[in-house]
Amino acid sequence: QLQLVESGGGSVQAGGSLTLSCAASGNTHSGYCMGWFRQAPGKEREEVAVIDSGSSTTYADFVKGRFTSRKDDDDNILYLKMNSLEVDDTAMYSCAADPTGLCVRSRFVYWGQGTQVTVSP
Repeated sequence: QLQLVESGGGSVQAGGSLTLSCAASGNTHSGYCMGWFRQAPGKEREEVAVIDSGSSTTYADFVKGRFTSRKDDDDNILYLKMNSLEVDDTAMYSCAADPTGLCVRSRFVYWGQGTQVTVSP
């Protein structure tokens, strides 16, 4: 089992920055594929960034150049640095883990409770 706890969300004006953290505990190891997802009210959950066991990261087009994700395998923390935030970035952000390491959406079986990000005009 793996437990994930996000933090760092909050309210910010457009153009501002936030850094989210996702602390993992339990059966931690560097072989997981980790991901950040978000869901806005009335919308489907969407993938924001996925980072594989080798720390290669894939970003959604709508965050490229603005968001950066990295993981600290020593401290078992996943980060999402968000710059140039836009009103449309308002959502509940969650981290998730795929224990197979394949980075397949359906394999993300461990989820945190999420942290709310609200961006105002």
